[in-house]
Amino acid sequence: MPKRINMLNTWLTSQLGIQPQQIIAITNDASFRRYFRIMVNGTSYIAMDAPPEKENCEPYIDVAKRLRASGLNAPEIIASDLNQGFLLLTDFGQQLYLPALTEDQAEELYGDAIAALVTMQTRTSSQGLPRYDHRLLHQEMSLFTDWLLDRHLHYSLSPSELTDIQACFELLSTSALSQPQVFVHRDYHSRNLMLVPHHNPGILDFQDAVKGPITYDLVSLLRDCYLAWPLARVRNWAKQYYLQAQLVGLLTGIDETQFFQWFDWMGIQRHLKASGIFARLYHRDGKDGYLKDIPRTLNYIVQVGPDYPQLAALHQLVSQQILPAFQQP
Repeated sequence: MPKRINMLNTWLTSQLGIQPQQIIAITNDASFRRYFRIMVNGTSYIAMDAPPEKENCEPYIDVAKRLRASGLNAPEIIASDLNQGFLLLTDFGQQLYLPALTEDQAEELYGDAIAALVTMQTRTSSQGLPRYDHRLLHQEMSLFTDWLLDRHLHYSLSPSELTDIQACFELLSTSALSQPQVFVHRDYHSRNLMLVPHHNPGILDFQDAVKGPITYDLVSLLRDCYLAWPLARVRNWAKQYYLQAQLVGLLTGIDETQFFQWFDWMGIQRHLKASGIFARLYHRDGKDGYLKDIPRTLNYIVQVGPDYPQLAALHQLVSQQILPAFQQP
């Protein structure tokens, strides 16, 4: 969109008095937002381009302020123009968590991210944020049936299958709503965390924050759609979070068995949603790069499903019908 880049440059020069030496496109978001690295006298900034007819910058500004007020490392908003859809932000650099999560760095990086998550849940206000309610939970799970099954795989559920799957969806939403409700980033994973030299991690892409289930961000982090770890390591990291959450009163009276069921079931809900979103990004938005992440995402459901007979219908559908469709040559 050359027009948007020209508008951005005019905003920087005419309204902010900034003369950028370079404007470098750095990423395409899964939404309509785009980001640019702006170099000014040797200092790097990030410009967000969020066309106002497509994106609303106000939630981003609101949540950034909440995170920074609670002592977390979110970008500072240097300038904004909501009418045009432009923000100028501080720059965390170029080191995403995802490639940095090597065998020798994973313990330290996940340790930092878990500590930041506990801070987020204890100090960041969720007042006034949308609620992760029954309607939203089911709306998200319907992405799995509408976009992955119907649109992408042309798989039609029989009436009995539909009844069984809807019953599983109800169990998953009931589990989510029974958990302590806290600030939820909603995309707290390796592509939205930055490795920074001080006050790690840098936290990005938080504009969809809600008040919701305490295990949601943890499962986003540890059962990441973009990389997978052995089950034992994931459980150890989740136990590390559980112990910290117990110490600060987030999970008072919740035993480990209950916590891990919440964690597993929240993961199933999230991975149903994510697999549907990946299919929608391809069919609606022409972005095919996420299709390769669907098998990993579905495999999490297959891994934990056998532990929960209540969800047998969903496990059977995914393991016997849906995941094999992605594994065929």
